[in-house]
Amino acid sequence: MLIGSSLKMYFGRARTLEWTRAVASICAEHPAVRQGLVEPFVIPSFPSIADVVAAIDDAGATDAGMLVGAQDLHWEDAGAFTGEVSAPELAEHGVTLAEIGHAERRRMFGETDATVALKVAAALRHGIAPVLCIGEEARGDHDAAAAACVAQLDASVGLAIEQGLTSRLVVAYEPVWAIGAPEPAGDEHIRAIGTALRTHLAGLPFDAQVIYGGSAGPGLLPRIADSVDGMFLGRFAHDPEAFRAILDEALALEEER
Repeated sequence: MLIGSSLKMYFGRARTLEWTRAVASICAEHPAVRQGLVEPFVIPSFPSIADVVAAIDDAGATDAGMLVGAQDLHWEDAGAFTGEVSAPELAEHGVTLAEIGHAERRRMFGETDATVALKVAAALRHGIAPVLCIGEEARGDHDAAAAACVAQLDASVGLAIEQGLTSRLVVAYEPVWAIGAPEPAGDEHIRAIGTALRTHLAGLPFDAQVIYGGSAGPGLLPRIADSVDGMFLGRFAHDPEAFRAILDEALALEEER
């Protein structure tokens, strides 16, 4: 399972490093990670990426497979794009994941399916796995939500497929109405959409995983693990012990099999 957190803009550098060191130490020693049952990751803000990579290495979590991601990237490899960061530069810093198309980016900064598709292709060109965020806008029935998510997925990966860029892809299902909510979407809803996305991805030429985000935290994974490949955590993982609890859940699931 792929389990990790985007820190968004909640933490400054000092808090980011404090959190990372604590979580990396947990991951370096946790049997779920050591046995290869969980691949952990963290997605900090751009200025903290280099320090986070170093902190993970110092804690011994690099050897355990802990990944570092970026919260965005530009679709061009270089040029006059003030304030932007390119995929090749991120790769130089050890970034292996890139969060792309989050609902907040779409709402606040005008991202569209077209720009998301360009960014997905840029990430794949440089060996960075997109963490492609998709999700329906409004609460509704399972079939309508699944159809909206599949359409968004196809629009986001079509360019990459055309260009033959078909390696690792992480699809983060985050229903927009559940982001920042007191609770995640209902278990049945998550399982229905997770299953639909997995089925659709089986027909696409990617090494794909589906993870759930949207007010995700401890206690959810055992209820949805049959339909997703991990979890994308937000503020409910700001306490490192919450991250440990989710790793414990992943280990218990494996022991039950």
